[in-house]
Amino acid sequence: MAGNDLGSLLGGLLGGGGGQGGSGGGNILGALIGALGGAGGAGGGHAAGSNGANNPLGGLLDMLTKSGLADQAQSWIGTGENKPVSADQIKEALPAGALRQAAEQAGVSPEQAADEIAQALPQAVDKLTPQGQVPSGSLEDIIKAQAL
Repeated sequence: MAGNDLGSLLGGLLGGGGGQGGSGGGNILGALIGALGGAGGAGGGHAAGSNGANNPLGGLLDMLTKSGLADQAQSWIGTGENKPVSADQIKEALPAGALRQAAEQAGVSPEQAADEIAQALPQAVDKLTPQGQVPSGSLEDIIKAQAL
């Protein structure tokens, strides 16, 4: 449920919030964040660290960085051009259980989920980090602030 709400917010942020949820980018990202334990209700979080416990974006970016995608993640946060990421890189970077759970929530295969995440994540991170750094606060608040 929180993943669907977050997916709607992300879909609006990405400019594809309408329709029956077929466009998928926001929905799959919302499902992924929920699967990673960061959606936690209306904006609370379950993130393990004390830094940004309500903001799973930082944790997701740390996960990608530790998986060898530091250049891509930094390009999305920074103000320059966003470097692409492949579905295979996403599959390697994310815990298999989280990807599988996100795919189930979105009603797609894990392969399709990885592909949709690879397509939507750079744009979502770019829009959520307009000042070139990961903002603090709950992810829901950050999304609402950016979707003016």
